[in-house]
Formats: sequence, C-alpha cells, structure tokens
Amino acid sequence: MTAPKLALNSISMVYSQRGRRFVALRDISLDIEAGEFISLVGASGCGKTTLLRVVDGLVAPTHGEVLVDGARVTRPGPDRGFVFQQDALFPWRTVLNNIIFGLEVQGRAKHEALVRADALVRLVGLGGFEHHYPHELSGGMRQRANLARALTIDPDILLMDEPFAALDAQTREIMQAELLRIWRSDRKTVMFVTHQIDEAVYLADRVVVMTSRPGQIKAVLDVDIPRPRDLSVKRTPRFLELVDAIWKMIEEEVKAALRITDDDREVTSRPIATY
Repeated sequence: MTAPKLALNSISMVYSQRGRRFVALRDISLDIEAGEFISLVGASGCGKTTLLRVVDGLVAPTHGEVLVDGARVTRPGPDRGFVFQQDALFPWRTVLNNIIFGLEVQGRAKHEALVRADALVRLVGLGGFEHHYPHELSGGMRQRANLARALTIDPDILLMDEPFAALDAQTREIMQAELLRIWRSDRKTVMFVTHQIDEAVYLADRVVVMTSRPGQIKAVLDVDIPRPRDLSVKRTPRFLELVDAIWKMIEEEVKAALRITDDDREVTSRPIATY
C-alpha cells in the first residue's frame, strides 16, 4: 500500500498563557489521499486554523507529526501553498507581479516566472487585468489573484483558510464554482477551512467535523454527490440532507460548549408576560 499524500498522526497543540495551560488541538489523526478535497468545519475557536498552520509547518505541534509523502514536516515548503482569508496582495505590485512573487523568492528566472504567471492569470479568469493594481479590483478578483499567487509555486497541497469569508454571497458562490474548476484542472490536494456548511459540502470529497475546544475529530462524512458539480446541486435532497446532518453535529458542540440544554432553550424562547 502506498502512503497517503498527507498524514496527520496524533496531532495535539498546547499553549501556555499567563501560567495557564490551553489545549487547542487534541489527538487528531487523518489520512488524505493525493488529489482529495477535504473541508474542515466546526464551531469558532475549535482549532481549524491552528491545524492548517501545523500542516503548513508555520507552528510545530506539541505532540504528533505531519507527514507529506512519508516525510515529516518541520517548516513551510514549496510543496504546500497557503491561501489566507484576506488576500494580502502587495498594493504596489500589479496582479502579474503579485503572482510571480513566490517564484522570485525561489530565485526562478524572470522569463520562466512570467510564463507560469501568465498561464495562471488565464486559469483564474483574470485575463486582461494583469497590469491592474489590487485597489482597482473587486474583492472576488483579488481573491482570484491571491489563489493564483499560491498556485504559482505549483504546490502539491493547497491549504485554504476561509478564503471567501469576506466576499458577498453572490461572489462567494461564483468563487466556489471557480475553485472547483481550477481544482479539476490541477487536481491539487486541498484542505479547506470554512464556517459555511453548504460551502464545505459543495466543494469537498469528505467533510471533517471538529469538536469544540479542544479541537478533535468528531466525524468524517463522505460527500457521495457525483462530480462535476454545479451550483444547482445545492438544491438537491442529498445535499440538504448532508448539510443538515453536519449542522446538527456542530450545534451539539456549540450547545455543549455554552452549557445550553434544550430545556434552557425552551424556557428562554417562551414569550415574556407583560403587565
């Protein structure tokens, strides 16, 4: 048997703040195959972003290890690309010059970098905007440029931390469809963090549901909806069934974290008598 593309083995993350011990992640194990699209969902503060940072090598886990193709991750590398929630483009650089930044850092030849960047401009749908500056672009276009910059170093693994969170609802749905188109083209291995359950189901092969803090894996659901998918799939019964199942799991975690019982909810939802 071949090793998975990405293996998370018993990952735990513990912080110390003001003499107190803070457990962010506890004993997370997950194997991800090459070309697989994984979505991570869970209540706010459950450690989703921390887990992405561990996989990228930005922080070392307190316990456990991350393996890429069987090799242990100890620091960031060109085999992993990170797409942040905010586009973080350099305002003094054009779209094209933002995209080639990673190749410049790697010391690639200018001609090679421009050829690669030009192909990515077309891939993400920014043809004709190569020489525009970030302030001249819409939010969706800036995120397209942000994605292209991550892809330009040709990483095997793409780590995406709520990249569409700042977009309006319509642009967000368009970007979801565009991301699937790009993923089908390059077939990267993707870990995608989101708070939107329908986004997670629409994009992923599997959805990983995390518990409230400390973050653990509560469930892993296979998204048995055929590909390719268009946005109309969000109205199908199976899609809605998966969204509902995941929502119930997250609701359980939120209620447990806040110590809210169904009885409490019933009492507080009753109308208050006025005199």
